[in-house]
Amino acid sequence: MGMLAFAGCFQVQYLNAGAILGATSSSVSLPFDPARLIGLIVWVYVCFYFAQRAQFSPLVPKNYKSVVKIAALFTGPLLLFVLQIIDVRKKSLESSRGVFAVIREKIEHISSGLGSKDKSAIQLVDSSGRSITDIYGHGKGKHKDSHVLKLTEQIVADALEEQASDILIDPTDEQAYTVRFRVDGVLREVNRIETRECLAVINSIKAVANMDIAERRRPQDGAFLAKTADGTVSFRVASAGAVNGEKLSIRVLRQSADMFTLTNIGMTSKQRVIIHDAVARPSGMVLICGPTGSGKTTTMYAVLEEIDLFTRNVITVEDPIECVLPNASQIEVNPKADITFAKSLRSILRQDPDVICVGEIRDEETAAIALRASQTGHLVLATIHTSSNAAALVRLLDLGVSSLLLSSGLDVLISQRLVRRLCKDCKKPAEFSKSQIHDLTKKGIDYKGIFQAVGCEQCHGTGYRGRLGIFDILTLDQQLKAGIAGGDMSIDHLKKEGDQKGRSNLQKQGLSKVVSGITSLEELKRVVG
Repeated sequence: MGMLAFAGCFQVQYLNAGAILGATSSSVSLPFDPARLIGLIVWVYVCFYFAQRAQFSPLVPKNYKSVVKIAALFTGPLLLFVLQIIDVRKKSLESSRGVFAVIREKIEHISSGLGSKDKSAIQLVDSSGRSITDIYGHGKGKHKDSHVLKLTEQIVADALEEQASDILIDPTDEQAYTVRFRVDGVLREVNRIETRECLAVINSIKAVANMDIAERRRPQDGAFLAKTADGTVSFRVASAGAVNGEKLSIRVLRQSADMFTLTNIGMTSKQRVIIHDAVARPSGMVLICGPTGSGKTTTMYAVLEEIDLFTRNVITVEDPIECVLPNASQIEVNPKADITFAKSLRSILRQDPDVICVGEIRDEETAAIALRASQTGHLVLATIHTSSNAAALVRLLDLGVSSLLLSSGLDVLISQRLVRRLCKDCKKPAEFSKSQIHDLTKKGIDYKGIFQAVGCEQCHGTGYRGRLGIFDILTLDQQLKAGIAGGDMSIDHLKKEGDQKGRSNLQKQGLSKVVSGITSLEELKRVVG
């Protein structure tokens, strides 16, 4: 709607200019009235412009878009003015601000948007910088190729607009493919494409990702970049043969880590103090654990934001590099080139590091090198795929790490999950039965602050928009370290008791988010149980 206000401003300016011309035209004999001509041109332009913009305006209900477009062709400027008043009034009520404050904000938004690039523009390029149009014949491809390339770019652009973490292109049968986005950890179907057309889209993605187009059965990996008005985004592609065709999975790798802080990922003030104290030490190990898709890498980047990268030499080993850290050295694992986590860690220790970041501990050698590095004056951050803090200890012992090395090297364990945030535009107070209210009151839970998901256009009917983490942080004190080193703690006991305690801690952390109206009870049960 900012562009509409901008068009309205131009309308006023042109009408004023027309009035001036009209005042001067009295002394000049012309076969037409310049003021009326300019006014007519501006009126027609605004009518057509607003008829086009009404199609995408969230203020116009879906059922009335056709009627509004027809009315806009005749009364565009008037409807433009009315919708601007409605928009200003709505934002004023939602934000509890004055009308003039909202108008001032809109004017500043318009002025800041002057000369900005089209955010819908996107260009797909391979690792060498060649665009997808160059790959298909230096921009001189056939018309059908141009249609396929535009569809490919549109799919990627829509995924970025929806803040999707993955794009899945799967064959449903011999006639069609489905395109699904994983948004906030949940898959959602966004398009269904005819098989012939979708195979061309898959080939275009494989071509820009430097993959073999002719090979459809064996799994392949590749990568490409997308240049947008907001910057460059990296994508990792994996293909595999499937029934009725070929399956494609595209992971969206955000390039900026500035957005990740301990506060905005969901940590409480007490938890932030624990992490801040841990990373302020010159040595030790902070291990982040959780299942796949629980946000471990995001937390790792948020922890790195607590470290002064100018005064400490930070080196990371990742697979792949998901975010760029301008003042850190980042190494990407490449098994084909014989660059593994273990070999990279050995070479890193000769690079005078202060902080070592290990993307994932997968084997005994990597775990042992990381733990020894934490004992020799290095701060080590690492992630591991386990369900809880206790399960992480069991996993390390199961990999073959000695209990003495584990107890002396590990300092802090962080177990986490991701829950979806309730959509602010449609959430409403949750409704409970009398028995449920009695149970919640008995447990000391204020049920009046609990909300439930509804669903609207802004959240695509899911009732949720965005995610945040819930964390269970365990600091290994001297007593716990002595128990691990002495072998007094049974693995079975540690696994059973630790998992129950970890789940209980995550439930408590999640319940505080529920009572605060950030997420819902249903979402907490889905994630934690």
